[in-house]
Amino acid sequence: MPYEPLTRTLYTIGANATGGREGRTTTEDGVIDLPLGKPGSKTNPKANPESLFAAGYAACYNNALATIARAEGIDVSGATTRVAVSLGTTETGVGIAAEVTSTIPGVDAETAQRLAERAHETCPYSKATRGNIDVTVTGTPA
Repeated sequence: MPYEPLTRTLYTIGANATGGREGRTTTEDGVIDLPLGKPGSKTNPKANPESLFAAGYAACYNNALATIARAEGIDVSGATTRVAVSLGTTETGVGIAAEVTSTIPGVDAETAQRLAERAHETCPYSKATRGNIDVTVTGTPA
């Protein structure tokens, strides 16, 4: 799918970070104010860019799933979406990949996968990552 510029802005929020991975991040509205830490710390776990990206992607994707399903008359109010973000090396440095898994109650496996794939077509995070990182999408019945 080609690049799609915004035709109308619906919402804008700014965030600031200081100190990189071991600093702090805040949003301009004060809703997020978190200390940051390196990924994988067992002794002092803190939010990191990957966990924040995963949380945002999961919430956005689950909303896209609900919108797609509602248009088809399917109730997915009990659906959950898990996004696992992996940090790793690439040929040119460091990159990320994502695995999106939606668990949808009340549907069969084929419907779950179809809804998940359709949500991936419309989710703004999916659009932003398309062609830039590896993303796998799985829909499973509950």
